[in-house]
Amino acid sequence: MSHHSKFDYVIVGGGTAGLVLASRLTEDPAVSVIVLEAGEPNIAQPEIMMPAQYAMTFGNPKFDWAFFTVKQKFSNDREVMWSRGKGLGGSSGQNFYAWTKPPAADIDAFEKLGNPGWNWIEFLKYTKKSETFHPPTEPQPDAVPQTWDASVRGTDGPIHTTIPFHHHVLDDLFQGTMENMGVPRVEDPYGGNITGRWLANANLDPKDWTRSYATTGYYLPARERPNLTVITEATVARVLFNEKHSEKPLTASGVEYLHAGKKCTVNAKREVILCAGAIKSPQILELSGIGRPEILSNIGVETKIELPGVGENVQEHSFIGVSYEIAGSPPTLDSFRDPTYAAEAKKLYEQGLGPQRAGLSSFSFLPLSTVNPHEAPALIDALDANLEKQKQAGSVPKWLKEQWELQMSVLKDDGLPDIELLLFPGHLTLCWLMLVQAAPEQGKTYMTAILILQHPFSRGTIHATSTDPTANPAIDPHYFENDFDLELFTQGVKYIRKLAQTEPFMSGVVKEADPGVGCVTDEQIRGALPLLES
Repeated sequence: MSHHSKFDYVIVGGGTAGLVLASRLTEDPAVSVIVLEAGEPNIAQPEIMMPAQYAMTFGNPKFDWAFFTVKQKFSNDREVMWSRGKGLGGSSGQNFYAWTKPPAADIDAFEKLGNPGWNWIEFLKYTKKSETFHPPTEPQPDAVPQTWDASVRGTDGPIHTTIPFHHHVLDDLFQGTMENMGVPRVEDPYGGNITGRWLANANLDPKDWTRSYATTGYYLPARERPNLTVITEATVARVLFNEKHSEKPLTASGVEYLHAGKKCTVNAKREVILCAGAIKSPQILELSGIGRPEILSNIGVETKIELPGVGENVQEHSFIGVSYEIAGSPPTLDSFRDPTYAAEAKKLYEQGLGPQRAGLSSFSFLPLSTVNPHEAPALIDALDANLEKQKQAGSVPKWLKEQWELQMSVLKDDGLPDIELLLFPGHLTLCWLMLVQAAPEQGKTYMTAILILQHPFSRGTIHATSTDPTANPAIDPHYFENDFDLELFTQGVKYIRKLAQTEPFMSGVVKEADPGVGCVTDEQIRGALPLLES
């Protein structure tokens, strides 16, 4: 580990992307790299490494930034928590162990919007390079009947993926119900088509059933390299620049950061690379003088580069949960509230057995035409007319028009998804994520159908509010500013309730716990959603 003050590359953020870059760049022993991570190392922490420990990291300041939005005008003035991974590995150390990929059309959209090379073919090539897929062992196929296409799987990458060994009875219930609803099964959702129902692989290393993520896959194998330096608990304050000369553009020369109560600087011979995530990266740019002049002026920062897009065009995949009490109270994640059950499960895990060897696995991605085939055409036509009206008024920038056109093409395509349904084997509501005790009845267990928007039409912002790098930026996703997002959620809730009236789901549940029987009509659902959404 080097301790110089000048490196070839300075990487800001040791999360999912930053550690990958650091590992790849330092494969060349002649290249020096320093990574500055604001969080702690968090290496070998059981809260991160062991499946079924989700609640141990969310909202915990050691592992989670736990940002909050500003009050949301169209969501009952609520401030919504945004969990983001904190520490080495970033959010790759905080997710639900589900290894998923987007539809090919979502990646191709980046190239259509003017980013050459951002297409599905290239994306697939490099994601395969990151993965070692472990096919099922002999005992698995009967319990988890999955198929896979070897041509879209990686075989020698640093991130281990596998079919989870533990198979929850609720997965059968969910998948069986979706089948009876006419939703087709996707044979392998890693080849560009995810529309339908399927069971996800997990980013777990099957040799010990622990999380495989950016830290274990990329950092730990590289950390003894003499050309790699990683400093944790280092908060970057701003990017430093060389003196601008008329014949040369302004270029980054290093960064200023806070560490152990001191202000420090480190210089870059080649590049400064921002990998601080979608929330902190725009803040760092603005504190460095890059962004919209009016935003920079408001916080007392001199404009060095006018770049209006910084902190703009924020799109959040918001979600809600519809929870049900399960008949017979089979063990779920709710069972871990019982200390005796949790202790027994831990013993089983140490023996390579039990429920703590899987992440979330049951998914369905559905177009609006499947969710509500009768109303979908009219809903899409109404949205199209509304967007066209805004365009004609001259208030819509060119970049947003281009995005809307792509989004409308997806919405009109019966082969592409508009919503995601995810089975959570436990009681998961907004209250749970907001760190307020969710209140399922003692001794009973629950499951939650999580409904997630895929392509929200609302657009928000993230901007610095002061020159203090330790202060969080103002996060304003403008939830439900475009009413169609609320409409999609409403249609999704109605679809989930159709599932609850279909076997085997219907026989498997006792009653709906959230949002409950008092929320029935479209108007009631729309009124309740701003209180439930996150």
